[in-house]
Amino acid sequence: MIKNKFLKRLLAKEDPTVYQLKDASLEPSLTTLDLIGLGTGMVVGTAIFTLPGIVAAEHTGPAVPLAFIVAAIGAGLSALAYAETASVLPFAGSAFSWMNVLFGEFFGWIAGWALLAEYFISVAFVASGWSAYMQGFLGSFGVKLPVALTGGFNPAKGSYVDILAAMAILIVGCLIARGIHQVSRVENTIVAVKLIVIIMFVVIGATAIHPQNYVPFIPAHRPGTTFGGWQGILAGSSQIFIAYVGFDAIAANTAETKDPQHTMPKGLIGTLLLGTGFFIAVSLVLVGMFKYSRYANNAEPAAWALRHSGHYLTANLLSVVALIGIFSALIAILLASSRLIYAFGRDGLLPSRLGHIDDKHVPDHALWLITVLAMILGSVFPFTFLATLVSAGTLIAFIFVSLGIYALRKREGVDLPEAKFKMPGYPVLPAISVVYSIVIFAGLNIDAKLLMIGWFVIGLIIYFAYGIKHSNLNQQLKKVVK
Repeated sequence: MIKNKFLKRLLAKEDPTVYQLKDASLEPSLTTLDLIGLGTGMVVGTAIFTLPGIVAAEHTGPAVPLAFIVAAIGAGLSALAYAETASVLPFAGSAFSWMNVLFGEFFGWIAGWALLAEYFISVAFVASGWSAYMQGFLGSFGVKLPVALTGGFNPAKGSYVDILAAMAILIVGCLIARGIHQVSRVENTIVAVKLIVIIMFVVIGATAIHPQNYVPFIPAHRPGTTFGGWQGILAGSSQIFIAYVGFDAIAANTAETKDPQHTMPKGLIGTLLLGTGFFIAVSLVLVGMFKYSRYANNAEPAAWALRHSGHYLTANLLSVVALIGIFSALIAILLASSRLIYAFGRDGLLPSRLGHIDDKHVPDHALWLITVLAMILGSVFPFTFLATLVSAGTLIAFIFVSLGIYALRKREGVDLPEAKFKMPGYPVLPAISVVYSIVIFAGLNIDAKLLMIGWFVIGLIIYFAYGIKHSNLNQQLKKVVK
């Protein structure tokens, strides 16, 4: 009896009308263009300036575009599931809120906790990438910071804190505190400039391509490693999934979107197509300019490649735009993560103060909490370490949302609105999406898997020690029993 009662409590579902009422203080102002700006700002943020070189050196060799295509297929399937779910359940918190409605509070917390790892590490990862570009840019003018302030905690190299990463996160936190309408205008401008410079890199970089750098296109697999062959491509795809965090960053802002039934699917799918196209073009040019092994441990490979091929002016221009452009990725992730923390507070799973919304329609307490924590993480942990971890949370969220389509379809037109956009190929395609994400997850390195297990242990402790007792849903259930 007690066991059944406990299980019933874990699977208790939230009434979607409760979220509609609670999110009413958030201002719906985002258009399709704003969503594509946010998503593209994230997808072609730090990742496009950093990951192609790192993945080529560590996993794929010249075949890095194939890793982006493999990752894009998996992300595309998940994007279709996201598009349908976001249009039917337009709530802040994305997968956290959706799973609360579809599968119950416990699964909502698990999905939300995975998302928090994704966002938390992403903010730090992007800020670390910005710091690397800023140091490279300053170095080209002979300006160097003290080694102790140039990277995450690594006594062997003499670095202890990445002061520039912390500064970047703080600046973006202050910008977001001014309100989402101001943020979207800044974001769209930055993204437009960044795309122009990416096109410039592709055109100029193409003149410095040496065809021999593409041979062999798929290097032979090195036994006992994740380099070469299709094993390397799969491992590269797992690491590249950080680029597609942008999908959830868009969905987290659904409550602040105009006409989400139509706007959200266009924003998600538009981001996928635009981002993937740019990734393939940039990575092809990059590995053609220099042998892939020269990009090892290089957090600014695009600017480095231009400098070392004699295009100093364009390299410095790219660095300047990267410095500004990477802020667009920081804006997108910090915006999404603050909405997720707000959703935790809104539901009482974390202290209710985090659900506070100020007179600028900003969840200010949630924003400053994630800003301070990300500043600490981004300034202490090394860039390459963060890059290996972030994809795990993304993949878990993708699995949850794809599975959620089965529960969603049963309720559309019953107690939930009928979706204007539906994931094609039902019921087969959602299952393929789940399997695809599981296969990519299996390709992650052991550190990422072990740290995600540790993260979930912490999440379970918080849920059973605090969340399950203090959640608003628990208070509602107590009233029903009385």
